Amino acid sequence: MQVSTGLKVSARFKLAGTTAAVIVAGAALAGTANAQESVRWQVPIAFPSHLVGLSTPVVHLSETLEAISGGNINLRYYEPGELIPPFEILDAVSEGRYPAGYTWIGYDQGSIPVLPLLSGPPFGMEPPAFMAWHYFGDGDTLLQEVYEPYGVKALLCGVIGPEAAGWFAEPLESLDQIDGLRIRFAGIGGRVMEELGASVTMLPGGELYQAMERGTIDATEFSAPAVDRILGMQEIVQNYVMPGWHQTYTTSHLLVNQEMWNDLSDLSRAQIETGCRSATLFGFSESEWENPQALAGFEAEGVNAQTLSPEILAELETVTMRVLDQMAGEDELFNRVLESQREWMGVHGNWHSKGYLPRSYYAPSSN
Repeated sequence: MQVSTGLKVSARFKLAGTTAAVIVAGAALAGTANAQESVRWQVPIAFPSHLVGLSTPVVHLSETLEAISGGNINLRYYEPGELIPPFEILDAVSEGRYPAGYTWIGYDQGSIPVLPLLSGPPFGMEPPAFMAWHYFGDGDTLLQEVYEPYGVKALLCGVIGPEAAGWFAEPLESLDQIDGLRIRFAGIGGRVMEELGASVTMLPGGELYQAMERGTIDATEFSAPAVDRILGMQEIVQNYVMPGWHQTYTTSHLLVNQEMWNDLSDLSRAQIETGCRSATLFGFSESEWENPQALAGFEAEGVNAQTLSPEILAELETVTMRVLDQMAGEDELFNRVLESQREWMGVHGNWHSKGYLPRSYYAPSSN
């Protein structure tokens, strides 16, 4: 397979089988759609719309809703900063300034501590297990409970696999190297980094290249290889650390003002929910296609794609569990979500370890 050197729009938005199925479903409702209410929403988004798996699902969602509603639902998304800054999306939707927003909900962990568990925790589930828990377990019920006090309906609308553990000036051979580092790190992983002595800051993706180039920060994580490649970090840093222990999956959500959601017809709500499920499948599939090609591109260009040793991962897990237990003791809802996820991981892990082939079988040439 030839390594992809660009993220072509034609490839990004093709998932023909999924799109065709959605359009067929829309065609079956054509008669009803003609009489459907008109929904015209301005939707601020947290990431530029071309970032693979993080924001491309909202493009798919917009196009899908246009198709299955017969043009009655128009979700117009706006790039970060066009309407409001990315970190203000929840407040804007909660207050009714905008009907909906598309974001990584972990950005609001300062006011809602439980959100990193629902958007990408360290040493958490892999995406298939998370989606099973969300759709068939406690996940969606707990998600709605989290947002009820804010007058917001939250819809899972994107999932990708693990991020990279970050870009570092030197290979990471010992956790002692973390002490004193100025590092951009998100979510609960940031608290783990602080436990290890790092000075942690949160910067949006658009500022990372300049911050690393100028030496404002010493290291950074942001996303998976396909997204990191778009940011161009490989031009200034040559050590790419994996696996993404700190964020084993990353979600994107469509946050909708609850009153506006309630005012929609049953048909419109069903179409938006269907569109988000389609967008979730789209984003996951697209990212799984693009990430291995982006990683191969890094390696072909001389980037050192380092895999952390089992010893370092074990140390990170120990610190992570301590941080998680501490946060669970500080917040009752965090504790309930964490317990539910851990219980499901135990059940699913038994199936995964016995039912799936070992990873060494999947990619023997890489070992």
